[in-house]
Amino acid sequence: MNTTIIGYPRIGDLRELKFASEKYFRGEISAAELENTAKTIRRYDLELQKNSGIDIIPSNDFSFYDGVLDTAFLLNAVPERYTALGLSKLDTYFAAARGYQGDKGDVKALAMKKWYNTNYHYMVPEIDDAAEIRLTGTKPFDLFSEALESGIKTKPVIIGAYTFLKLARYKGNKTAADFVNDTAAAYSEILKKFSGLGAEWVQFDEPSLVKDMTADDIALFTSLYEKILPNKSGVKVLAQTYFGDVRDCYKQLCALDFDGIGLDFVEGKKALELVKSNGFPVGKTLFAGVVNGKNIWRNHYAATLNILGELKKYASDIVLSTSCSLLHVPCTLANETKLDDSYKKHFAYAAEKLTELAEIRKIISSDSPLDTAEYIRNQELHNTPRSGRNDAVRAKVAKLTAKDFVRVPDFAEREKIQKKCFDLPLFPTTTIGSFPQTADVKAARKAFRSNELSAADYESFIEKKIAECVALQEEIGLDVLVHGEFERNDMVEYFGECLDGYIFTEKAWVQSYGTRCVKPPVVWGDISRAKPMTVRWSVYAQSLTKKPMKGMLTGPVTILNWSFPREDISLKESALQIALAIREEVLDLEANGIRIIQVDEAALREKLPLRKSDWREDYLDWAIPAFRYVHSGVKPETQIHTHMCYSEFADIIRDIDDMDADVITFEASRSDLTILDVLKENNFRTEVGPGVYDIHSPRVPSKEEIKAAISKMKERIPAEKLWVNPDCGLKTRGNAETVPSLKNLVNAAIEARNENC
Repeated sequence: MNTTIIGYPRIGDLRELKFASEKYFRGEISAAELENTAKTIRRYDLELQKNSGIDIIPSNDFSFYDGVLDTAFLLNAVPERYTALGLSKLDTYFAAARGYQGDKGDVKALAMKKWYNTNYHYMVPEIDDAAEIRLTGTKPFDLFSEALESGIKTKPVIIGAYTFLKLARYKGNKTAADFVNDTAAAYSEILKKFSGLGAEWVQFDEPSLVKDMTADDIALFTSLYEKILPNKSGVKVLAQTYFGDVRDCYKQLCALDFDGIGLDFVEGKKALELVKSNGFPVGKTLFAGVVNGKNIWRNHYAATLNILGELKKYASDIVLSTSCSLLHVPCTLANETKLDDSYKKHFAYAAEKLTELAEIRKIISSDSPLDTAEYIRNQELHNTPRSGRNDAVRAKVAKLTAKDFVRVPDFAEREKIQKKCFDLPLFPTTTIGSFPQTADVKAARKAFRSNELSAADYESFIEKKIAECVALQEEIGLDVLVHGEFERNDMVEYFGECLDGYIFTEKAWVQSYGTRCVKPPVVWGDISRAKPMTVRWSVYAQSLTKKPMKGMLTGPVTILNWSFPREDISLKESALQIALAIREEVLDLEANGIRIIQVDEAALREKLPLRKSDWREDYLDWAIPAFRYVHSGVKPETQIHTHMCYSEFADIIRDIDDMDADVITFEASRSDLTILDVLKENNFRTEVGPGVYDIHSPRVPSKEEIKAAISKMKERIPAEKLWVNPDCGLKTRGNAETVPSLKNLVNAAIEARNENC
């Protein structure tokens, strides 16, 4: 069997692309220097895959920001407001990704959403009625040729035609169906160009096929490829799916003239069943996703061999592959110099997964697979019991009953009590939690971790930063304050460090969006709270002001979803264990005088199954209760906030309301506050703060822009239920952008307040 992967991380082993890009944004290096860094990363990754024994190596999986955005530029689907700036090609691209504010103009970035059920964010293509879909870019061809110059013939990877049209946002009267002919012609030309360059395989990524598909969706998919595939020009075309199974369109997919079909046998609940029930087309290659591309645990070869043994009965040509792109895991264990081998031996990052594919091929090609050294070592690893069991925690979870998840009194009664207690003005202003993590904060944290700064000196530094932050918020005029979170490296990793059952990595960086990388902690064992996590800093911050100070926590579902979870127990069990710990912290904050507590569930939607039939039992029936349990024990006078970002909320908005928080803040600015219509249609009872400006962009919103957002909000939501806030935490921004933005926010709220009276 040959081996391949769907894609490889593009950030560089030590985040070289991130640092080079940010230098470019600051004007410290040229475009040529940025491209040189990118080329070095690409060359290294290609050689690594070649030397690891990967037979079919992908190209064009590299991106300066996002692969969907790359495809939009490839297909001329770029809104005129960006091209009209008159910037260079690269800067036009970054303007669409990050927004632009300068002498050429002022434009917001494209909308950003979560990539299916992952923590990666993609840029939403925007197509208006005047758009002309056609092949205009050269990036996939340039990168294919670049690899060829290095002696490696690659498999170019491009977002598929169907998925591209399904992900796009249509800004006029036209729909995806109106762009079928032009899109098909563009993809046909792509194949023709690759044929001329000598490509053997071209991979079209079609993850949207694993979602619920209507008859119209299936018709859209088939109509596209009935037009594209007759123009293969001798190139083999792979339809690559991931994140689930293709139960709605398996027969149609197999009937089309694809040369290869990629199926996910890790997350695809019915993938194996589909092959066994329907067979697999003769003459086509099955790209079998058997190595998990989203988690860091070692592959269990015995289980994988069982799957492959079944598949060999139905497919004569199988290529071993990952379940999805390795974009979602760290680059290499080689940089984990501080992690004990007793942990590391259980992990496989991207580079190690390449080795796993090679070992699986060797084992399955052997006359005696079970006697190979690779198989025996793997079995011994998986038969070794792991530490981390906590029977007391398991017993607490087992004893939970329905009443433990219900807060009393009900929402309406609490709302009356809290209005009287806090006496906040109309359109109260606040932030989501974090303030800029400036260079001095990062330097102090690094010095503390390396023992160059004592604990006492570090804590004094944090107190100083908190005091400055509180004073700044008082000066700006915000109504509900935060302590700034200067002690926190990450909203999940920080809490993981205070919980028993977690382990932490040194260089396990994963791209979240653009230059933003996160380092997810690993759920190793049963979870419990080792010590109070936030009480000291919240109480100190509250002592500096008479205004309400929010206690800031991350919710159990988000902590789990932004970690690498265990695979030996259910996600439900892990979530409830974390909920036990966060509940203890909530009650401690309340006991210490913190009257507003925000429990962020930014990633609530993230692990929602892609098929609606799986939503309740597989997720919502435990995710919503896990959050409710966290706050069900607080007094009615204590106000519970939560925050959610960059997801599509419309279809679970009633479940969100059922979380029974008192206030929910949403990311909404990049999507033009479209969530307001959903809230109105569903008579959303919870008080809401739809984000009025985008913190993921360096631009500063004007007072008038924010006032317009407030006006739009109060047209759909009762004024007494509205809060005014940015759309997310300010950690990644600088003070130069944050301070004027917040001043404009407060002034806009005050003017709107006065006009409403």
